[in-house]
Amino acid sequence: MIITGDDPEYIAFVKARLRDQFLMTDLGPLRYFLGIEVFSTSDGFSISQEKYIQDLLARAALMDERTVETPMELHVKLRPTDGDPLPDPTRYCHLVGSLVYLAVTRPDISYPVHILSQFVSAPTTVHYSHLLRVLRYLRGTITRRLFFPRSSSLQLQCYSDATWANDPTDRRSLSSYCVFLGGSLVAWKTKKQVAVSRSSVEAELRDMASVTAEVTWLRWLLADFRVSVTTPTPLLSDSTCAISIARDRSSMS
Repeated sequence: MIITGDDPEYIAFVKARLRDQFLMTDLGPLRYFLGIEVFSTSDGFSISQEKYIQDLLARAALMDERTVETPMELHVKLRPTDGDPLPDPTRYCHLVGSLVYLAVTRPDISYPVHILSQFVSAPTTVHYSHLLRVLRYLRGTITRRLFFPRSSSLQLQCYSDATWANDPTDRRSLSSYCVFLGGSLVAWKTKKQVAVSRSSVEAELRDMASVTAEVTWLRWLLADFRVSVTTPTPLLSDSTCAISIARDRSSMS
C-alpha cells in the first residue's frame, strides 16, 4: 500500500489507525513498488523500471550484446501473414505482456508495443524479430527515467497525432497523444481507432476527440484533489485542417 499526501502528521495518523486494525510493517519512504523504482531528490522525483528491464532481458536470453537507436524501424507495417508461424508462441506472448507493463514508465515504447501486441494470438518469425529489436533498444536505454519536478506548474497541456490508414490489414488509423501537467508527463496512449477514417483529417479529428475526453477526466480528477484549473487546456496538433474544423465547430457552439 502506498500512502501519500502533503500533511506528514495526518499520514502518521492514518498509519497508526491502520496498524490498530491490521498486521502491517511501515517500510518508510517509497523506493520500490511492483517493479517500479522511485528516486527522490530536492528537485523532484523520478520513476524507472531498470531492474525490471534487466530481469526481462535475462528471461529473453538474447544471444548477443547489440543495441539499437530506435525501438522500431521507420514506416514498418506488419501483417499477420508476414513470416512463418512460431512453433511455440509462449515466449512471444510472455515478452509482449511484460512490455505492456513496462510501458507504464516508458512511453517511448508505447507505439511498438501496441503494434506487436496485435499478433499475440498467432505470432510469426517476423513479429518476433521486431520484438527482439525492442529488447535491444531497451538494453541501450535501460537507465532512462520519467522525471517529475517539484516546481512544476499545475496547468495541463496535451499533444496529439494520428497516422491515417496505418494498419495495412483493416486500414484503420492509429491515434496517439500525451498529456503534461506542467513539466510532468502524466498520461499517454497509442491505440488503433475503432472506425475506418476516410481521410487524414478525419483521423486527426478522432484523435483530438479522444485526447479531449482524457483531458476532461484529468481536469475532474484535479478538481477532486482541490487543484484549481481555471485556464483552458492547450491541445497541440500538426494538422492545420483538423485544427480549423475544430475551431469552427467550437465557435459555432
